[in-house]
Amino acid sequence: MTQDQIILFTLFAAVFAMLLWGRFRYDMIAFAALMIGVVLGVVPTKEAFSGFGHPATLVVALVLVVSAGLVRSGAVFLITRTLVDASRSLGAHIALMGAVGGILSAFMNNVAALALLMPVDIQTARKAKRAVGLSLMPLSFATILGGMVTLIGTPPNIIIASIREKSLGEPFKMFDFAPVGGIAALAGLAFVALVGWRLIPARSEGDQASNPMDDIAEYISELTVPTGSKLVDTRFGDLHEEAEKADVALLGLVRDGKRLYGTARSRMLKANDILVIEATPDALDEFRTTLKLDFADPNRQAHLDAEGAGMALVEVVVMENSRLRGKTAASVGLAWRQRSILMGLSRGGKKITKQLRKTELQEGDILLLLTPQKSQADVLEWTGCLPLAARGLAVTQGNKTWAAIGLFAAAVLAASIGLVYLPIALGLVVIAYVSLKILPVDEIYSHINWPVVVLLGSMIPLGSALETSGGTELIAGALIDLTLGMPAWAILTILMIVTMTLSDILNNTATTIVAAPIGIQMAQTLNVDPDPFLMAVAIAASAAFLTPIGHKNNTLILGPGGYAFGDYWRMGLPLEIIIVAVSIPSILIFWPL
Repeated sequence: MTQDQIILFTLFAAVFAMLLWGRFRYDMIAFAALMIGVVLGVVPTKEAFSGFGHPATLVVALVLVVSAGLVRSGAVFLITRTLVDASRSLGAHIALMGAVGGILSAFMNNVAALALLMPVDIQTARKAKRAVGLSLMPLSFATILGGMVTLIGTPPNIIIASIREKSLGEPFKMFDFAPVGGIAALAGLAFVALVGWRLIPARSEGDQASNPMDDIAEYISELTVPTGSKLVDTRFGDLHEEAEKADVALLGLVRDGKRLYGTARSRMLKANDILVIEATPDALDEFRTTLKLDFADPNRQAHLDAEGAGMALVEVVVMENSRLRGKTAASVGLAWRQRSILMGLSRGGKKITKQLRKTELQEGDILLLLTPQKSQADVLEWTGCLPLAARGLAVTQGNKTWAAIGLFAAAVLAASIGLVYLPIALGLVVIAYVSLKILPVDEIYSHINWPVVVLLGSMIPLGSALETSGGTELIAGALIDLTLGMPAWAILTILMIVTMTLSDILNNTATTIVAAPIGIQMAQTLNVDPDPFLMAVAIAASAAFLTPIGHKNNTLILGPGGYAFGDYWRMGLPLEIIIVAVSIPSILIFWPL
Protein backbone atom coordinates (compact mmCIF):
# COMPACT_ATOMS: atom_id res chain seq x y z
CA MET A 1 0.00 0.00 0.00
CA THR A 2 1.08 3.58 -0.65
CA GLN A 3 1.47 6.15 2.09
CA ASP A 4 -1.74 7.94 1.03
CA GLN A 5 -3.67 4.65 1.13
CA ILE A 6 -2.35 3.88 4.61
CA ILE A 7 -3.38 7.33 5.86
CA LEU A 8 -6.85 7.09 4.31
CA PHE A 9 -7.50 3.56 5.56
CA THR A 10 -6.40 4.68 9.02
CA LEU A 11 -8.73 7.68 8.85
CA PHE A 12 -11.69 5.54 7.78
CA ALA A 13 -10.92 2.96 10.46
CA ALA A 14 -10.79 5.76 13.05
CA VAL A 15 -14.08 7.22 11.78
CA PHE A 16 -15.83 3.84 11.94
CA ALA A 17 -14.42 3.14 15.41
CA MET A 18 -15.58 6.52 16.69
CA LEU A 19 -19.02 6.02 15.17
CA LEU A 20 -19.31 2.64 16.90
CA TRP A 21 -18.17 4.17 20.18
CA GLY A 22 -20.91 6.76 19.93
CA ARG A 23 -19.26 9.22 22.31
CA PHE A 24 -19.23 12.06 19.78
CA ARG A 25 -21.71 13.16 17.13
CA TYR A 26 -21.14 11.59 13.72
CA ASP A 27 -21.02 14.93 11.88
CA MET A 28 -18.18 16.17 14.11
CA ILE A 29 -16.31 12.89 13.63
CA ALA A 30 -16.59 13.10 9.83
CA PHE A 31 -15.65 16.79 9.70
CA ALA A 32 -12.63 16.22 11.94
CA ALA A 33 -11.50 13.37 9.67
CA LEU A 34 -11.85 15.64 6.62
CA MET A 35 -9.75 18.37 8.22
CA ILE A 36 -7.08 15.85 9.22
CA GLY A 37 -7.09 14.46 5.68
CA VAL A 38 -6.51 17.95 4.27
CA VAL A 39 -3.69 18.68 6.73
CA LEU A 40 -2.00 15.35 5.93
CA GLY A 41 -2.27 16.04 2.20
CA VAL A 42 -4.45 13.08 1.21
CA VAL A 43 -7.40 15.37 0.39
CA PRO A 44 -6.51 18.29 -1.95
CA THR A 45 -7.21 21.67 -0.36
CA LYS A 46 -9.26 22.83 -3.33
CA GLU A 47 -11.47 19.72 -2.93
CA ALA A 48 -11.90 20.00 0.84
CA PHE A 49 -15.39 21.50 0.75
CA SER A 50 -16.55 20.12 -2.59
CA GLY A 51 -18.90 17.72 -0.80
CA PHE A 52 -21.03 20.56 0.56
CA GLY A 53 -21.95 21.64 -2.96
CA HIS A 54 -22.33 18.06 -4.18
CA PRO A 55 -25.70 17.21 -5.78
CA ALA A 56 -26.26 14.41 -3.25
CA THR A 57 -25.90 16.83 -0.34
CA LEU A 58 -28.21 19.39 -1.94
CA VAL A 59 -30.90 16.82 -2.76
CA VAL A 60 -30.93 15.48 0.81
CA ALA A 61 -31.39 19.03 2.17
CA LEU A 62 -34.04 19.98 -0.39
CA VAL A 63 -36.05 16.78 0.18
CA LEU A 64 -36.36 17.64 3.88
CA VAL A 65 -37.58 21.16 3.08
CA VAL A 66 -40.11 19.86 0.54
CA SER A 67 -41.28 17.27 3.09
CA ALA A 68 -41.91 20.08 5.59
CA GLY A 69 -43.95 21.93 2.97
CA LEU A 70 -46.10 18.87 2.34
CA VAL A 71 -46.77 18.65 6.08
CA ARG A 72 -47.55 22.35 6.40
CA SER A 73 -50.01 22.19 3.52
CA GLY A 74 -51.88 19.28 5.09
CA ALA A 75 -51.06 16.98 2.17
CA VAL A 76 -49.67 14.24 4.37
CA PHE A 77 -52.31 14.50 7.08
CA LEU A 78 -54.95 14.20 4.39
CA ILE A 79 -54.00 10.52 4.57
CA THR A 80 -52.75 10.01 8.11
CA ARG A 81 -55.61 11.62 10.00
CA THR A 82 -57.97 8.94 8.69
CA LEU A 83 -55.88 6.09 10.06
CA VAL A 84 -56.56 6.34 13.78
CA ASP A 85 -58.95 3.41 14.13
CA ALA A 86 -58.41 1.37 17.27
CA SER A 87 -61.02 -1.20 16.22
CA ARG A 88 -58.70 -2.76 13.63
CA SER A 89 -56.80 -5.91 14.53
CA LEU A 90 -53.09 -5.50 15.17
CA GLY A 91 -52.17 -7.30 11.94
CA ALA A 92 -54.52 -5.14 9.85
CA HIS A 93 -53.25 -1.98 11.53
CA ILE A 94 -49.62 -2.91 10.84
CA ALA A 95 -50.41 -3.78 7.21
CA LEU A 96 -52.22 -0.48 6.63
CA MET A 97 -49.68 1.71 8.42
CA GLY A 98 -46.84 -0.17 6.73
CA ALA A 99 -48.34 0.39 3.29
CA VAL A 100 -48.90 4.09 3.90
CA GLY A 101 -45.45 4.45 5.45
CA GLY A 102 -43.85 2.67 2.50
CA ILE A 103 -45.63 4.86 -0.06
CA LEU A 104 -44.85 8.09 1.77
CA SER A 105 -41.19 7.22 2.27
CA ALA A 106 -40.81 6.49 -1.43
CA PHE A 107 -41.52 10.15 -2.22
CA MET A 108 -40.15 11.90 0.83
CA ASN A 109 -37.28 11.33 3.23
CA ASN A 110 -38.02 8.13 5.15
CA VAL A 111 -37.04 9.71 8.48
CA ALA A 112 -39.62 12.45 7.85
CA ALA A 113 -42.21 9.82 6.90
CA LEU A 114 -41.70 7.99 10.21
CA ALA A 115 -41.80 11.27 12.16
CA LEU A 116 -45.23 11.95 10.63
CA LEU A 117 -46.69 8.50 11.22
CA MET A 118 -45.22 7.68 14.64
CA PRO A 119 -47.66 9.91 16.58
CA VAL A 120 -50.56 8.32 14.68
CA ASP A 121 -49.34 4.83 15.58
CA ILE A 122 -48.78 5.70 19.23
CA GLN A 123 -52.22 7.26 19.60
CA THR A 124 -53.85 4.24 17.97
CA ALA A 125 -52.02 1.84 20.29
CA ARG A 126 -53.06 3.77 23.36
CA LYS A 127 -56.64 3.96 22.19
CA ALA A 128 -56.64 0.18 21.65
CA LYS A 129 -54.87 -0.33 25.01
CA ARG A 130 -52.04 -2.35 23.49
CA ALA A 131 -48.28 -2.05 23.79
CA VAL A 132 -46.83 0.58 21.46
CA GLY A 133 -43.80 -1.64 20.87
CA LEU A 134 -45.87 -4.17 18.93
CA SER A 135 -46.43 -1.79 16.02
CA LEU A 136 -43.66 0.84 16.13
CA MET A 137 -40.85 -1.45 14.93
CA PRO A 138 -42.90 -2.73 11.94
CA LEU A 139 -43.69 0.90 11.05
CA SER A 140 -40.01 1.88 11.22
CA PHE A 141 -38.99 -1.06 9.03
CA ALA A 142 -41.78 -0.26 6.53
CA THR A 143 -40.58 3.34 6.08
CA ILE A 144 -37.01 2.10 5.56
CA LEU A 145 -38.23 -0.39 2.94
CA GLY A 146 -40.29 2.24 1.10
CA GLY A 147 -37.25 4.46 0.72
CA MET A 148 -35.61 1.85 -1.51
CA VAL A 149 -38.08 2.41 -4.34
CA THR A 150 -37.15 5.87 -5.66
CA LEU A 151 -34.14 8.11 -6.01
CA ILE A 152 -35.27 10.55 -3.30
CA GLY A 153 -36.57 7.99 -0.81
CA THR A 154 -33.31 7.58 1.07
CA PRO A 155 -29.84 9.21 1.05
CA PRO A 156 -28.01 6.02 -0.10
CA ASN A 157 -29.95 6.06 -3.40
CA ILE A 158 -29.09 9.72 -3.96
CA ILE A 159 -25.42 9.03 -3.28
CA ILE A 160 -25.40 5.97 -5.55
CA ALA A 161 -26.89 8.04 -8.39
CA SER A 162 -24.30 10.80 -7.99
CA ILE A 163 -21.42 8.31 -7.84
CA ARG A 164 -22.72 6.67 -11.02
CA GLU A 165 -22.82 10.07 -12.73
CA LYS A 166 -19.23 10.79 -11.74
CA SER A 167 -17.93 7.34 -12.71
CA LEU A 168 -20.09 6.44 -15.70
CA GLY A 169 -21.27 9.82 -16.98
CA GLU A 170 -24.98 9.53 -16.19
CA PRO A 171 -26.90 9.25 -12.90
CA PHE A 172 -29.73 6.88 -12.12
CA LYS A 173 -33.16 8.38 -12.81
CA MET A 174 -36.03 8.76 -10.34
CA PHE A 175 -37.58 5.32 -10.81
CA ASP A 176 -34.53 3.29 -11.88
CA PHE A 177 -34.49 1.83 -8.36
CA ALA A 178 -38.16 0.81 -8.53
CA PRO A 179 -37.92 -2.66 -10.15
CA VAL A 180 -35.46 -4.07 -7.62
CA GLY A 181 -36.30 -1.78 -4.69
CA GLY A 182 -40.03 -2.24 -5.24
CA ILE A 183 -39.80 -6.04 -5.19
CA ALA A 184 -37.60 -5.94 -2.09
CA ALA A 185 -39.97 -3.49 -0.39
CA LEU A 186 -43.09 -5.55 -1.22
CA ALA A 187 -41.49 -8.76 0.01
CA GLY A 188 -40.28 -7.02 3.16
CA LEU A 189 -43.64 -5.38 3.86
CA ALA A 190 -45.46 -8.69 3.40
CA PHE A 191 -43.11 -10.35 5.89
CA VAL A 192 -43.41 -7.52 8.42
CA ALA A 193 -47.23 -7.44 8.23
CA LEU A 194 -47.84 -11.20 8.26
CA VAL A 195 -45.03 -12.70 10.32
CA GLY A 196 -42.42 -10.19 11.44
CA TRP A 197 -44.39 -8.39 14.16
CA ARG A 198 -45.03 -11.75 15.86
CA LEU A 199 -41.27 -12.11 16.41
CA ILE A 200 -41.01 -8.98 18.54
CA PRO A 201 -40.29 -10.24 22.08
CA ALA A 202 -43.25 -9.99 24.41
CA ARG A 203 -42.70 -7.91 27.50
CA SER A 204 -44.53 -7.62 30.74
CA GLU A 205 -46.72 -4.58 31.22
CA GLY A 206 -44.11 -2.94 33.40
CA ASP A 207 -41.44 -3.24 30.72
CA GLN A 208 -43.43 -1.58 27.97
CA ALA A 209 -42.93 2.02 26.96
CA SER A 210 -45.50 3.79 29.05
CA ASN A 211 -47.53 6.89 28.68
CA PRO A 212 -45.99 9.40 31.08
CA MET A 213 -49.35 11.09 31.42
CA ASP A 214 -50.83 7.98 33.02
CA ASP A 215 -48.88 8.48 36.24
CA ILE A 216 -48.14 12.19 36.36
CA ALA A 217 -50.93 14.32 34.93
CA GLU A 218 -53.15 14.64 31.94
CA TYR A 219 -53.51 17.42 29.42
CA ILE A 220 -55.39 20.32 31.02
CA SER A 221 -57.37 22.27 28.46
CA GLU A 222 -60.54 24.25 27.98
CA LEU A 223 -63.44 23.91 25.56
CA THR A 224 -66.13 26.47 24.78
CA VAL A 225 -69.86 25.92 24.47
CA PRO A 226 -70.62 27.46 21.05
CA THR A 227 -73.58 29.65 20.31
CA GLY A 228 -76.56 27.54 19.29
CA SER A 229 -75.20 24.40 20.97
CA LYS A 230 -77.61 21.78 22.25
CA LEU A 231 -75.79 22.00 25.56
CA VAL A 232 -77.16 25.47 26.28
CA ASP A 233 -79.54 25.27 29.29
CA THR A 234 -78.13 21.84 30.19
CA ARG A 235 -76.82 21.28 33.72
CA PHE A 236 -73.03 21.18 33.95
CA GLY A 237 -73.30 18.09 36.13
CA ASP A 238 -75.15 16.22 33.40
CA LEU A 239 -71.99 16.18 31.29
CA HIS A 240 -70.19 13.81 33.65
CA GLU A 241 -71.66 10.70 31.99
CA GLU A 242 -70.27 11.68 28.58
CA ALA A 243 -67.01 12.74 30.21
CA GLU A 244 -66.66 9.35 31.86
CA LYS A 245 -67.24 7.55 28.55
CA ALA A 246 -64.45 9.58 26.92
CA ASP A 247 -62.19 9.22 29.97
CA VAL A 248 -62.22 12.97 30.61
CA ALA A 249 -62.25 14.73 33.99
CA LEU A 250 -64.35 17.89 34.32
CA LEU A 251 -62.44 20.33 36.53
CA GLY A 252 -64.60 23.41 36.49
CA LEU A 253 -66.52 26.10 34.66
CA VAL A 254 -65.46 29.63 33.65
CA ARG A 255 -68.12 32.22 32.82
CA ASP A 256 -67.46 35.84 31.90
CA GLY A 257 -63.87 35.44 32.98
CA LYS A 258 -64.74 34.19 36.47
CA ARG A 259 -64.24 30.70 37.86
CA LEU A 260 -67.46 29.29 39.32
CA TYR A 261 -66.70 27.44 42.54
CA GLY A 262 -68.85 25.07 44.53
CA THR A 263 -72.10 25.52 42.62
CA ALA A 264 -70.70 24.81 39.13
CA ARG A 265 -72.18 21.32 39.04
CA SER A 266 -75.73 22.65 39.30
CA ARG A 267 -75.24 25.56 36.94
CA MET A 268 -77.10 25.67 33.64
CA LEU A 269 -74.69 26.05 30.73
CA LYS A 270 -74.75 29.18 28.57
CA ALA A 271 -73.18 30.02 25.22
CA ASN A 272 -69.48 30.89 25.50
CA ASP A 273 -69.07 29.11 28.82
CA ILE A 274 -65.61 27.55 29.13
CA LEU A 275 -65.26 23.98 30.38
CA VAL A 276 -61.96 23.27 32.11
CA ILE A 277 -61.06 19.63 31.60
CA GLU A 278 -58.23 17.18 32.16
CA ALA A 279 -57.62 14.53 29.50
CA THR A 280 -55.15 12.89 27.18
CA PRO A 281 -55.07 14.40 23.67
CA ASP A 282 -57.11 11.60 22.08
CA ALA A 283 -59.71 11.68 24.86
CA LEU A 284 -59.93 15.46 24.54
CA ASP A 285 -60.59 15.18 20.82
CA GLU A 286 -63.25 12.49 21.34
CA PHE A 287 -65.06 14.56 23.98
CA ARG A 288 -64.91 17.72 21.87
CA THR A 289 -66.19 15.93 18.77
CA THR A 290 -68.98 14.09 20.58
CA LEU A 291 -70.40 17.21 22.24
CA LYS A 292 -69.53 19.52 19.31
CA LEU A 293 -67.54 21.90 21.50
CA ASP A 294 -65.10 24.55 20.32
CA PHE A 295 -61.58 25.19 21.54
CA ALA A 296 -61.55 28.19 23.86
CA ASP A 297 -60.98 31.62 22.39
CA PRO A 298 -57.30 32.47 22.91
CA ASN A 299 -58.36 35.85 24.31
CA ARG A 300 -59.92 34.09 27.26
CA GLN A 301 -56.82 32.13 28.25
CA ALA A 302 -55.80 34.81 30.74
CA HIS A 303 -59.06 34.35 32.63
CA LEU A 304 -58.19 30.81 33.68
CA ASP A 305 -56.79 30.55 37.19
CA ALA A 306 -53.56 28.87 38.24
CA GLU A 307 -55.07 25.40 37.83
CA GLY A 308 -53.55 24.79 34.43
CA ALA A 309 -54.19 28.30 33.18
CA GLY A 310 -52.40 28.93 29.90
CA MET A 311 -50.21 25.84 30.25
CA ALA A 312 -50.26 22.57 28.33
CA LEU A 313 -48.68 19.17 28.76
CA VAL A 314 -46.95 17.75 25.72
CA GLU A 315 -45.10 14.48 25.17
CA VAL A 316 -41.95 14.69 23.06
CA VAL A 317 -39.10 12.41 22.03
CA VAL A 318 -35.51 13.64 22.12
CA MET A 319 -34.13 13.62 18.57
CA GLU A 320 -30.56 13.13 17.39
CA ASN A 321 -30.02 16.86 16.81
CA SER A 322 -32.07 18.04 19.79
CA ARG A 323 -30.72 20.87 21.92
CA LEU A 324 -31.49 18.73 25.01
CA ARG A 325 -29.50 15.66 23.92
CA GLY A 326 -26.58 15.04 26.25
CA LYS A 327 -27.64 17.81 28.64
CA THR A 328 -29.87 18.22 31.68
CA ALA A 329 -33.01 20.33 31.83
CA ALA A 330 -31.28 22.52 34.41
CA SER A 331 -28.08 23.09 32.44
CA VAL A 332 -29.86 23.99 29.21
CA GLY A 333 -32.04 26.54 31.02
CA LEU A 334 -35.39 25.00 30.02
CA ALA A 335 -37.22 26.71 32.89
CA TRP A 336 -35.82 30.24 32.72
CA ARG A 337 -35.33 30.42 28.95
CA GLN A 338 -38.59 28.85 27.78
CA ARG A 339 -40.75 28.95 30.95
CA SER A 340 -41.17 25.17 30.60
CA ILE A 341 -40.86 22.42 33.19
CA LEU A 342 -39.74 18.82 32.78
CA MET A 343 -42.55 16.85 34.46
CA GLY A 344 -41.57 13.28 33.60
CA LEU A 345 -39.10 11.12 31.75
CA SER A 346 -39.42 7.62 30.27
CA ARG A 347 -36.34 5.85 28.94
CA GLY A 348 -36.67 2.50 27.19
CA GLY A 349 -39.79 1.75 29.18
CA LYS A 350 -38.04 2.43 32.51
CA LYS A 351 -39.35 5.42 34.45
CA ILE A 352 -37.00 7.97 35.96
CA THR A 353 -38.79 10.07 38.54
CA LYS A 354 -36.00 11.32 40.81
CA GLN A 355 -33.86 14.37 40.13
CA LEU A 356 -35.36 14.82 36.68
CA ARG A 357 -33.80 18.24 36.18
CA LYS A 358 -30.36 16.77 36.86
CA THR A 359 -30.72 13.69 34.60
CA GLU A 360 -28.69 13.84 31.37
CA LEU A 361 -31.12 13.35 28.50
CA GLN A 362 -30.46 10.86 25.72
CA GLU A 363 -31.67 10.40 22.15
CA GLY A 364 -34.94 8.47 22.19
CA ASP A 365 -35.99 9.62 25.69
CA ILE A 366 -39.69 10.45 26.09
CA LEU A 367 -40.25 13.71 27.98
CA LEU A 368 -43.39 15.16 29.48
CA LEU A 369 -43.11 18.95 29.27
CA LEU A 370 -45.36 21.56 30.83
CA THR A 371 -45.14 24.52 28.43
CA PRO A 372 -46.88 27.87 27.93
CA GLN A 373 -49.73 27.02 25.61
CA LYS A 374 -49.34 30.06 23.37
CA SER A 375 -45.63 29.45 22.81
CA GLN A 376 -45.68 25.66 22.71
CA ALA A 377 -44.65 25.53 19.04
CA ASP A 378 -41.70 27.83 19.75
CA VAL A 379 -40.64 25.68 22.72
CA LEU A 380 -40.69 22.51 20.61
CA GLU A 381 -38.75 24.18 17.81
CA TRP A 382 -36.18 25.52 20.31
CA THR A 383 -35.65 22.10 21.93
CA GLY A 384 -35.57 20.25 18.59
CA CYS A 385 -37.82 17.50 20.00
CA LEU A 386 -40.53 15.58 18.14
CA PRO A 387 -44.05 15.81 19.66
CA LEU A 388 -45.73 12.44 20.18
CA ALA A 389 -49.25 13.84 20.32
CA ALA A 390 -50.92 15.84 17.56
CA ARG A 391 -50.97 19.53 18.53
CA GLY A 392 -53.22 20.94 15.83
CA LEU A 393 -50.28 23.01 14.54
CA ALA A 394 -49.03 20.81 11.72
CA VAL A 395 -51.72 21.78 9.20
CA THR A 396 -51.48 25.52 8.74
CA GLN A 397 -52.37 25.96 5.06
CA GLY A 398 -55.16 23.44 4.48
CA ASN A 399 -56.56 25.42 1.56
CA LYS A 400 -53.29 24.88 -0.35
CA THR A 401 -53.09 21.11 0.02
CA TRP A 402 -53.65 20.27 -3.62
CA ALA A 403 -51.37 23.05 -4.81
CA ALA A 404 -48.54 21.55 -2.74
CA ILE A 405 -49.27 18.05 -4.06
CA GLY A 406 -49.47 19.27 -7.66
CA LEU A 407 -46.18 21.16 -7.51
CA PHE A 408 -44.36 18.21 -5.98
CA ALA A 409 -45.86 15.73 -8.47
CA ALA A 410 -44.89 17.99 -11.38
CA ALA A 411 -41.30 18.18 -10.11
CA VAL A 412 -41.06 14.41 -9.73
CA LEU A 413 -42.48 13.89 -13.23
CA ALA A 414 -40.14 16.47 -14.79
CA ALA A 415 -37.11 14.91 -13.11
CA SER A 416 -38.23 11.39 -14.05
CA ILE A 417 -38.42 12.11 -17.78
CA GLY A 418 -35.17 14.06 -17.74
CA LEU A 419 -36.76 17.42 -18.42
CA VAL A 420 -35.19 19.05 -15.34
CA TYR A 421 -32.21 18.01 -13.19
CA LEU A 422 -33.56 16.69 -9.87
CA PRO A 423 -31.86 19.23 -7.55
CA ILE A 424 -33.17 22.05 -9.77
CA ALA A 425 -36.70 20.57 -9.77
CA LEU A 426 -36.73 20.32 -5.97
CA GLY A 427 -35.27 23.81 -5.66
CA LEU A 428 -38.10 25.18 -7.80
CA VAL A 429 -40.64 23.43 -5.56
CA VAL A 430 -39.10 25.09 -2.50
CA ILE A 431 -39.30 28.50 -4.18
CA ALA A 432 -42.93 27.87 -5.13
CA TYR A 433 -43.81 26.76 -1.59
CA VAL A 434 -42.32 29.94 -0.16
CA SER A 435 -43.93 32.18 -2.81
CA LEU A 436 -47.36 30.67 -2.17
CA LYS A 437 -46.76 30.93 1.60
CA ILE A 438 -47.18 27.20 2.01
CA LEU A 439 -43.90 27.19 3.93
CA PRO A 440 -42.72 30.28 5.85
CA VAL A 441 -39.37 31.50 4.57
CA ASP A 442 -37.98 31.80 8.09
CA GLU A 443 -38.57 28.08 8.68
CA ILE A 444 -36.69 26.74 5.66
CA TYR A 445 -33.32 26.23 7.31
CA SER A 446 -34.80 24.83 10.52
CA HIS A 447 -36.14 21.83 8.58
CA ILE A 448 -32.75 20.83 7.18
CA ASN A 449 -30.93 18.12 9.12
CA TRP A 450 -27.60 19.90 9.29
CA PRO A 451 -25.64 17.06 10.94
CA VAL A 452 -26.47 14.87 7.91
CA VAL A 453 -25.38 17.69 5.57
CA VAL A 454 -22.07 17.99 7.41
CA LEU A 455 -21.62 14.21 7.35
CA LEU A 456 -22.20 14.06 3.60
CA GLY A 457 -20.12 17.13 2.87
CA SER A 458 -17.23 15.67 4.87
CA MET A 459 -17.37 12.05 3.74
CA ILE A 460 -17.73 12.69 0.00
CA PRO A 461 -14.23 14.24 -0.40
CA LEU A 462 -12.76 11.46 1.76
CA GLY A 463 -14.47 8.82 -0.40
CA SER A 464 -13.20 10.52 -3.55
CA ALA A 465 -9.67 10.59 -2.12
CA LEU A 466 -9.86 6.90 -1.31
CA GLU A 467 -10.91 6.15 -4.86
CA THR A 468 -8.26 8.43 -6.40
CA SER A 469 -5.51 6.88 -4.29
CA GLY A 470 -6.44 3.39 -5.47
CA GLY A 471 -7.83 2.35 -2.08
CA THR A 472 -11.20 1.19 -3.42
CA GLU A 473 -9.40 -0.80 -6.11
CA LEU A 474 -7.39 -2.51 -3.36
CA ILE A 475 -10.53 -3.48 -1.40
CA ALA A 476 -12.32 -4.58 -4.55
CA GLY A 477 -9.36 -6.75 -5.48
CA ALA A 478 -9.45 -8.43 -2.07
CA LEU A 479 -13.16 -9.19 -2.46
CA ILE A 480 -12.61 -10.51 -5.98
CA ASP A 481 -9.85 -12.79 -4.72
CA LEU A 482 -12.23 -14.00 -2.02
CA THR A 483 -14.93 -14.76 -4.60
CA LEU A 484 -12.61 -16.12 -7.28
CA GLY A 485 -14.38 -18.72 -9.41
CA MET A 486 -17.77 -18.01 -7.90
CA PRO A 487 -20.82 -17.30 -10.09
CA ALA A 488 -22.03 -13.71 -10.49
CA TRP A 489 -24.96 -14.15 -8.12
CA ALA A 490 -22.62 -15.35 -5.36
CA ILE A 491 -20.33 -12.33 -5.83
CA LEU A 492 -23.32 -9.95 -5.64
CA THR A 493 -24.57 -11.78 -2.55
CA ILE A 494 -21.25 -11.37 -0.75
CA LEU A 495 -21.12 -7.68 -1.68
CA MET A 496 -24.65 -7.20 -0.30
CA ILE A 497 -23.86 -9.04 2.93
CA VAL A 498 -20.68 -7.05 3.54
CA THR A 499 -22.49 -3.76 2.83
CA MET A 500 -25.47 -4.76 5.00
CA THR A 501 -23.20 -5.66 7.89
CA LEU A 502 -21.44 -2.30 7.72
CA SER A 503 -24.76 -0.48 7.48
CA ASP A 504 -26.09 -2.24 10.58
CA ILE A 505 -23.28 -0.89 12.73
CA LEU A 506 -22.44 2.37 10.96
CA ASN A 507 -24.28 5.26 9.38
CA ASN A 508 -25.77 4.07 6.06
CA THR A 509 -24.59 7.25 4.33
CA ALA A 510 -20.95 6.60 5.24
CA THR A 511 -21.33 2.95 4.25
CA THR A 512 -22.66 3.89 0.80
CA ILE A 513 -19.84 6.35 0.12
CA VAL A 514 -17.29 3.61 0.77
CA ALA A 515 -19.13 0.60 -0.74
CA ALA A 516 -20.34 2.11 -4.04
CA PRO A 517 -16.87 2.77 -5.51
CA ILE A 518 -15.85 -0.72 -4.40
CA GLY A 519 -18.81 -2.17 -6.32
CA ILE A 520 -17.83 -0.24 -9.46
CA GLN A 521 -14.21 -1.38 -9.15
CA MET A 522 -15.29 -5.02 -8.72
CA ALA A 523 -17.42 -4.80 -11.87
CA GLN A 524 -14.62 -3.24 -13.88
CA THR A 525 -12.15 -5.89 -12.71
CA LEU A 526 -14.62 -8.62 -13.70
CA ASN A 527 -15.28 -6.78 -16.98
CA VAL A 528 -19.04 -6.64 -16.41
CA ASP A 529 -21.67 -3.90 -16.18
CA PRO A 530 -21.30 -1.99 -12.85
CA ASP A 531 -25.03 -1.19 -12.52
CA PRO A 532 -25.93 -4.51 -10.86
CA PHE A 533 -23.23 -3.91 -8.26
CA LEU A 534 -24.47 -0.39 -7.59
CA MET A 535 -28.02 -1.68 -7.17
CA ALA A 536 -26.79 -4.32 -4.74
CA VAL A 537 -25.02 -1.64 -2.68
CA ALA A 538 -28.09 0.65 -2.77
CA ILE A 539 -30.44 -2.02 -1.43
CA ALA A 540 -27.96 -3.37 1.11
CA ALA A 541 -27.01 0.04 2.51
CA SER A 542 -30.67 0.82 3.20
CA ALA A 543 -31.42 -2.59 4.74
CA ALA A 544 -30.21 -1.84 8.27
CA PHE A 545 -32.58 -3.83 10.48
CA LEU A 546 -30.41 -5.60 13.06
CA THR A 547 -29.65 -2.77 15.47
CA PRO A 548 -31.10 0.55 16.66
CA ILE A 549 -27.99 2.41 15.46
CA GLY A 550 -27.95 1.33 11.81
CA HIS A 551 -30.70 3.72 10.74
CA LYS A 552 -32.12 6.89 12.29
CA ASN A 553 -35.64 5.45 12.15
CA ASN A 554 -34.61 2.54 14.37
CA THR A 555 -33.03 4.94 16.84
CA LEU A 556 -36.11 7.15 16.86
CA ILE A 557 -38.42 4.33 18.03
CA LEU A 558 -36.04 2.92 20.65
CA GLY A 559 -37.43 4.94 23.57
CA PRO A 560 -41.12 5.23 22.58
CA GLY A 561 -41.32 1.51 21.77
CA GLY A 562 -39.58 0.41 24.96
CA TYR A 563 -37.14 -1.76 22.99
CA ALA A 564 -33.85 -3.22 24.10
CA PHE A 565 -30.77 -3.18 21.82
CA GLY A 566 -31.14 -6.91 21.16
CA ASP A 567 -34.81 -6.78 20.13
CA TYR A 568 -34.21 -5.61 16.57
CA TRP A 569 -32.43 -8.66 15.16
CA ARG A 570 -35.35 -10.99 15.92
CA MET A 571 -37.43 -9.47 13.15
CA GLY A 572 -34.51 -7.80 11.38
CA LEU A 573 -32.39 -10.89 10.65
CA PRO A 574 -35.01 -12.86 8.71
CA LEU A 575 -36.01 -9.61 6.99
CA GLU A 576 -32.43 -9.01 5.80
CA ILE A 577 -32.23 -12.62 4.57
CA ILE A 578 -35.46 -12.09 2.61
CA ILE A 579 -34.14 -8.82 1.13
CA VAL A 580 -31.00 -10.57 -0.13
CA ALA A 581 -32.97 -13.57 -1.40
CA VAL A 582 -35.37 -11.50 -3.53
CA SER A 583 -32.93 -8.76 -4.54
CA ILE A 584 -30.25 -10.94 -6.18
CA PRO A 585 -32.62 -12.56 -8.73
CA SER A 586 -34.30 -9.19 -9.34
CA ILE A 587 -30.96 -7.50 -10.01
CA LEU A 588 -29.91 -10.22 -12.43
CA ILE A 589 -33.23 -9.89 -14.29
CA PHE A 590 -33.59 -6.11 -14.45
CA TRP A 591 -29.88 -5.20 -14.47
CA PRO A 592 -28.16 -8.12 -16.20
CA LEU A 593 -24.39 -8.43 -16.10
